[in-house]
Amino acid sequence: MNKILMATAISKMFLSEQMKSSLGEDGAVEPLVEMFKSGNLEAKHSALGALRNLSSSLQNAELLVNSGITRSLLQLLCSVTSVLMTLREPASAILATIAQSDSILLQRDAAPQMLSLLNLSCPVIQLHLLRALNSICGHTNAKRARAKIRKNGGLQLLLPFLREKNVGIKIAALNLMFNLSKDASQELTEQIRETHLDILVKIIASPTPGNDEKAAAIAVLSNLPVTDKNVTKFLTQAHLLPLLISLLEANISTSLAPQKMWLLEGIAGVFTRFTVPWDKKLQSLAVGHGVVPCLVKLLSEGSVKAKSKSATSLAQLSQNSVASCKTKSPRWLCVPPSAESYCIVHNCQCTVKSTFCLVKAGAVNPLVHILEGEEREADGAVLEALATLVQDEIWENGSNVIEKASGVHALLRVAEAGELTSQDKAIWILERIFRIEAHRERYGGIAQALLIDLAQKGDPVLKPMIGKILAHLELLQTQSSYF
Repeated sequence: MNKILMATAISKMFLSEQMKSSLGEDGAVEPLVEMFKSGNLEAKHSALGALRNLSSSLQNAELLVNSGITRSLLQLLCSVTSVLMTLREPASAILATIAQSDSILLQRDAAPQMLSLLNLSCPVIQLHLLRALNSICGHTNAKRARAKIRKNGGLQLLLPFLREKNVGIKIAALNLMFNLSKDASQELTEQIRETHLDILVKIIASPTPGNDEKAAAIAVLSNLPVTDKNVTKFLTQAHLLPLLISLLEANISTSLAPQKMWLLEGIAGVFTRFTVPWDKKLQSLAVGHGVVPCLVKLLSEGSVKAKSKSATSLAQLSQNSVASCKTKSPRWLCVPPSAESYCIVHNCQCTVKSTFCLVKAGAVNPLVHILEGEEREADGAVLEALATLVQDEIWENGSNVIEKASGVHALLRVAEAGELTSQDKAIWILERIFRIEAHRERYGGIAQALLIDLAQKGDPVLKPMIGKILAHLELLQTQSSYF
């Protein structure tokens, strides 16, 4: 009886995270787990209450997973014994908290069992199970777990939840749909029908749902493959683009809460659908609605993921700038061309709306600024955008614009510390910049030590392009032993 009283007391106490961790370290978790497994109904109830209070500590969550309680909790949830029904809600709540520990991934049958219980549970338990599944699928090394849930019909099972009246359950289901489709966008598009797309758009368009629900709906749409033309056609006709632009303008600010950050990341992800380089008509529609100022603003004020997706959209638009200049160049002019609209990179009358020009959009400086930062996740997308300014026909003018924006130092930074693909692209751009004598004279001295070091110690795939730069710097002959 003393144990039950103590467990009941722990269940009702307000405990700081430090106190919870201390109780776990002092050995409180194991006896409570044993009390739950082998005690009578009253003991089980008291033990679950105490464990529920302690399990919100990640340290204790790991202790609980390692204790083997996951299987016992799932067995309880599967039980149809009426006397145990009162234990199901706290059991599911504990599952939701211990799933935050990536140790849960070692319990390989846990997620499929939770999935099978979804439609057999009351709303409160459904919500706990969805939160547990979201935590499991959100772990960085959960690819196998996500695949197993999808194999068990996870995406198909979640679609009816789009019509769920309980907002919390609907948001949790949408979040899980997003997590499950992170690495399976094609599977998502095979399951989604126009009726589902319509529900998602209506959630985004409705004045009543909060940002949590809108963010979850947008996140699901951002995972649909941009190559699916039927989805693009439906979303265009549903006027999704102006809805997203209005939502972004209402929520972007220099200080972003995590939920707003996720909302903007989703919007930036959907924007990549409307800026694909193979559909100039769609690009014109997006630019006409005002997507470019939003993309440029996200480069400065969004999260690193939003910056990466925004840079991708700008790169896709900029890929067509040279061709747009050619098609829009007049054979004769009634009035002299405007100096304001003349573009020093494309050598034509450029505007954001007519040629999708990065220079006229004011995107070059913010793109370079991202490369100067500590986070490297957006480097690849940013470099793809900058690379469109040094295409074969415009490389000299584009090199000058990048250099003027302090781009050489930023590119050297990526060449030194970036991922291999980013290093490769940065060095490719630098090779074009160093074709120009003025840039060789100004930056050759600071670049050569880094480049020689990369040639010696870096990945062999970088050596040919580094060799070209060193040749421009007239160093290759004297340093040829490094190759």
